[in-house]
Amino acid sequence: MEIVIANKSHSVYAEIICETIAEAAKVRGTGIAKRKPEYIITKMENGNAVIALDGDKFAGFCYIEQWSHGKFVANSGLIVHPDFRNIGLAKQIKKKIFEHSRAKFPNAKVFSITTGLAVMKMNSELGYKPVTFSELTDDQTFWNGCQTCKNYDVLQRTEQKMCLCTGMLYDPLKEEKTSNHKFDKKVWTRLKSIKQTRFLKKEKQNE
Repeated sequence: MEIVIANKSHSVYAEIICETIAEAAKVRGTGIAKRKPEYIITKMENGNAVIALDGDKFAGFCYIEQWSHGKFVANSGLIVHPDFRNIGLAKQIKKKIFEHSRAKFPNAKVFSITTGLAVMKMNSELGYKPVTFSELTDDQTFWNGCQTCKNYDVLQRTEQKMCLCTGMLYDPLKEEKTSNHKFDKKVWTRLKSIKQTRFLKKEKQNE
């Protein structure tokens, strides 16, 4: 297994990457924004993605997005093929793309929005802190990318102030040792449950 910075030669995997992301969204029943092969290829050609390969077989992927004129970057589209799950590959990919982001955009704040507890844990170990959406990029192009997510109506109703996703941010100016960051699964699970209950209750009231 190798995890490398993707380039143009990896464009042959764009289709299966998009298919894997789409299938994961169906299984999870939560928000994962859809992406087209052309978009994935652009990320590869610009050196803004990492890909995991087992020989010639696709195993995993993640890419970098820039927002607010480079003040913010996001590590998006983290996905692992079903054949390679539960072996710690996602964590390795996440670490690789984070390190690549820090090297390529050293002054940028790295942020993430996610509903996945596993991703929250990985983010915490890398030094991310939970933040409100107001502390993330105000670049409307980023938020428009959420339109393909099944929870987009929640984001609209709250005027982009909150959603089922949790916002997390790594600020290089406030860098701390990652060993000081602890992930309490019970706390994050409770937070996720409160959000779901709150927004689902509003949906029922509006029916």
